Amino acid sequence: MNTNQKLRTFDLIREAVLPEYRDRVNDYLSLYEDALHDEPAQPEHVHAIAHQLRGYLRGLNTTRVLGMADWEELDRRVTESWL
Repeated sequence: MNTNQKLRTFDLIREAVLPEYRDRVNDYLSLYEDALHDEPAQPEHVHAIAHQLRGYLRGLNTTRVLGMADWEELDRRVTESWL
């Protein structure tokens, strides 16, 4: 996946979150986004952050802040991009 597709993954996450939670979620996503796009990053560090992001997305799905279909697609994109 190229850089634009990786950036688009974060846009898709933001769009999938229910509107009333977007501001709060955006604060956390910005931290993940910065960490995953930080250059140069060690592969182990990137993998650890990607796993944390997947856990965060799983939590958003569990609390119904985003839907199952969205979660499955976003999880797939994170896995393809950074794991």
